[in-house]
Formats: sequence, structure tokens, C-alpha cells
Amino acid sequence: MFENMTLWNIVIVIVCLVVSITIHEYMHAWAGYKLGDSTARDEGRLSFNPLDHVDPLLTIALPAGMMLLGLPPVLAAKPVPFTPGRVRKGEFGAAMIAAAGPLSNLGLAFIGALARYIVPQSVVLDIFILLNVSLFVFNMLPIPPLDGSRVLYAFSPRGLRRVLEQIEPYGFFIIIALVVMGLGGAIGVLNEIVLELLP
Repeated sequence: MFENMTLWNIVIVIVCLVVSITIHEYMHAWAGYKLGDSTARDEGRLSFNPLDHVDPLLTIALPAGMMLLGLPPVLAAKPVPFTPGRVRKGEFGAAMIAAAGPLSNLGLAFIGALARYIVPQSVVLDIFILLNVSLFVFNMLPIPPLDGSRVLYAFSPRGLRRVLEQIEPYGFFIIIALVVMGLGGAIGVLNEIVLELLP
């Protein structure tokens, strides 16, 4: 999908990413608020304004550069803050907050797939669906600081929790290395499967 991208397609991808990431981060903040922690709301993150969530370098410049290199876009938004001690259900509540973001991407992909029946052969919808499926899968990887690591943490024994804590400072570099070494190909195969399932 990301090979030989035109400038117009890169613009479409960036717009779809901004929309999807905004909703993703909003859902983290909303879930935290519903679980008793107002930290994200107090810091202005319970918002649909992309400027409250987007990091110019990590959300826009980094994925654009990756696409220009023919690689799947790796990106990060501003982390949504939460105060663990204020979250109901402890680690399980924190896992619910973490899962809310990727699940919103899965929901967006489903909505995009329904819209695809009404507007067939839509490049914008194809990109929107594929990006949201990829964001769901990518964010659920159990690598800190991705959301999947927080979900795993809640159900892990103490030893595995220590491992996750130790690798967290290097997590972003591990993620980029995985994308360069082969994760991008796996996501590409996933995208091809999704395209085959679309009308």
C-alpha cells in the first residue's frame, strides 16, 4: 500500500491519520474520565480538537517520512495522561483505558467498511479502513509504550511486569526496528487481506 505513494495519497493518509488518532486519544481520555480519573479532562485532552492531541513531529512529520521511504507510517500522538491511583478497578481499569483507543480504531474501520458499500471504489475510504485496521493491530502489540503492553501488564505476573517496565524506555526504538525489519510487511499482508474482503 505504501510503495510508490503519490503526494496526494500522502495528504489523504495524513488527514485520515489525524482524524483517527484524534478519536483514538479522545477515547483514552473518555474512558479515564468514566473510570473516575479527570486528569485528561483537566489537561484539555477530552477534546475532538486535533491540536490537543497531535504532535507535529511524531504524528505528521515521522509518518510522512516513513511513507516517502515506502514504509508503513510509524507515528505517536501526545500521550493521554492518567493518574493510576484515581482510576477505578486498579490495573484492570488502566487496561480498559488503554484498550479504548485501539478499539475505537476497530470501530472506525467497521464504519468505513459500511460506508464502502454505499460509495464503492473509494480511495479515501480504502485508506481510512486500512489505516484504522493497522492502528488497531499495531497499538495492541504488547510492546511498551503501546496500548497492548498496558493491557498485557494488567494480566501479567510480577516477573513479566518487571520486563515490561525495563524495556519501556527503549520501546519506541524497538518499534521502529520491527517496522524496518519486517513488521511493515506483515501489516502490508493484513492490508491486502482487508482489501480482498471489501466489495
